[in-house]
Amino acid sequence: MALRPLYYDTETTGIASATDRVVEIAVFDPERDRSYCSFINPGQPIPPEATAIHHITNEMVADAPSFAEATKELIAFCEGETVLIAHNNDAFDIHFLRAEFKRAEVEMPQWRFLDSLKWARRYRPDLPRHSLQFLREIYGFDANNAHRALDDVIVLSQVFEALIDDLSMDKVFELMNTPRLMHSMPFGKHRGKALKSLPKNYIEWLAQSGALDKDENQELKSSLVALDLV
Repeated sequence: MALRPLYYDTETTGIASATDRVVEIAVFDPERDRSYCSFINPGQPIPPEATAIHHITNEMVADAPSFAEATKELIAFCEGETVLIAHNNDAFDIHFLRAEFKRAEVEMPQWRFLDSLKWARRYRPDLPRHSLQFLREIYGFDANNAHRALDDVIVLSQVFEALIDDLSMDKVFELMNTPRLMHSMPFGKHRGKALKSLPKNYIEWLAQSGALDKDENQELKSSLVALDLV
């Protein structure tokens, strides 16, 4: 059975999944033309700086379910042979999902995940930026209510379908899970430089700081190992 794409997004009280909480989650199923979206009561105040980004206030989530209370409906919506796609999934959204399921003492389903930001960076290296809003502009889609979960996932579905063209979701998932040898540094002060030209002390710092152990940097780590640089 072919994989069915589900586009999802979370809005949160901050950027640290260990201490911050989800305040909104949305999932869009384009094949079935339906969506799931719910405010989440985080059990803690939403900082003003977070509200300034997503415009979700404490009053808006006061009567919302906790994440634990929302899990049953969320799991039911995502059932089947699906792949959950989020922009910057590997560095952000998936960590919040894992943390919230753990706090709720509910086992998170063995969902497949795909990071559309990684896909854009891998297959559109010609672009100077890969944010969702920049990609939306590049592909000519209408402006949306940015940083609100449901609006973002609907735009993401449009953008990602344009990014993958006529590839099947099974092929996309296969390609994203095939290790790729990188030749240049993807981030930081040495971004764009050939890996072989990186200072030895910088590579040592990457390894010692734990940067190479992060989910989003596994291709970089594999490439440094393959080039015998670590």
